[in-house]
Amino acid sequence: MRTDVVVVGAGLTGLTTAFWLKKWNVDVHVVETSTRTGGQIQTLTCDGFVFETGPTTGSVSTPEVAELMMELEAVSGGLCRLETAPDASKRRLIWKGGRFRDLPSGPLSGLTTPLFRWRDKFRILSEPWRKKGDNPDETVGELAERRLGKSFVDYAVDPFISGIYAGNPYNLVTRYALPKLYRLEQDYGSFIRGAIAKHKETKSERDKLATKKVFSSAGGLSRIIEAESGFIGGEHITLGCADVRVNQDNGQWLTSFKTANGDTQTIRSHYVVTTCGAYALPQLLPFIASEDMEPVASLTYAPVIEVNVGLNDTHGGDYLAFGGLVPTVENKPMLGILYPSSCFKGRSPEGGVLFSFFMGGMRHPEQIDLPDSEIVEIVNESLHSMLKFPKHVSPDFIHISRHRQAIPQYDASCSSRTAALNRIQSMYRGLVIAGNLRDGIGMAHRITQSTATARSLANEIRTKS
Repeated sequence: MRTDVVVVGAGLTGLTTAFWLKKWNVDVHVVETSTRTGGQIQTLTCDGFVFETGPTTGSVSTPEVAELMMELEAVSGGLCRLETAPDASKRRLIWKGGRFRDLPSGPLSGLTTPLFRWRDKFRILSEPWRKKGDNPDETVGELAERRLGKSFVDYAVDPFISGIYAGNPYNLVTRYALPKLYRLEQDYGSFIRGAIAKHKETKSERDKLATKKVFSSAGGLSRIIEAESGFIGGEHITLGCADVRVNQDNGQWLTSFKTANGDTQTIRSHYVVTTCGAYALPQLLPFIASEDMEPVASLTYAPVIEVNVGLNDTHGGDYLAFGGLVPTVENKPMLGILYPSSCFKGRSPEGGVLFSFFMGGMRHPEQIDLPDSEIVEIVNESLHSMLKFPKHVSPDFIHISRHRQAIPQYDASCSSRTAALNRIQSMYRGLVIAGNLRDGIGMAHRITQSTATARSLANEIRTKS
């Protein structure tokens, strides 16, 4: 078999890359080890509840997200349609002192909140004049503590990092983990001055597509996967592949694998795009020297347990919020609890509520090996003590998902990994190493990277022809 581009991996990154390549008239074939498309994205239903077993939401933080969703709505006949969370669900809650409290959303609530110390609240007033940092590898925790104070790290930054990376803010390097925050200080000398300046910038009509709203697809994120897979076409996607290997041959690429029925198949292409985890690359790309691959393959991933819990009755509780996050200093077994049924329509039966509990991460990596019975016990205890359901109430359904290598940690190793990736790609023309090992971990990052990758390849192929 011959094609222009082989994409290894049928998760969001791989499928979005292949979608745009096909849209721009490039021959592409996707190779996937799993028996389904979607990677960590999977929407399931149970007794009227619609829930995600992987990522729960994305953010329309780049124009590429909005543009992709418009295209998918068109090609799917409306089956895949952008759904953004209502303003009422913007409330973010932080656990402190035995209950969830609102994260401040403005100056007044920032002054009156019990989350932060008064000393740190007053420190905010002098933030615009604080000295700019000069350590390019300063961690998120170090930067936030230096500019805002320790209580802001403990009760805002730490839970925020847990919610995104399931990680430790004192391990994640700001310029890689939160590059926009890093650039605010570096370019404007201050978070506050930078935010004001960015707000005043004139935006193009395309820039305005990036609304920063929380989004999903109506009916669940799997609708995105289904729309992309359908457009690419089953004949251009091979699932259930084993022993996938990529090698060079006379200036072209050979991707070989065993099919689900045990046959060996090889695809010859001009380009190969890998979108799998860093840990899979040494086996996938055996021609790369171990000393070049080691900085890439050694990337740390946080393990995450996601427990979806549905109840047919809220029992009078107020769960109109995006969800609640739990700071490390509070010593709870939860990273956070999201409220999907407050964000999107049809996620629970009328009068019911859907929660997504998150456990593990770099805070409690050992939890990934807990038996289901202990996880259920922890969730039930949290349902009563944290969400304040009556003691006699038990969930109408519970679904446990385990992800041993869920979220890459953009720590101090990022610099050497980025250099190694650039070196490898310059040595082996036509090889693109993509995925969440670089350029961000969120859905918007994946879509934006995929779009840029596809556009670059399409332009190069068009120029050659």
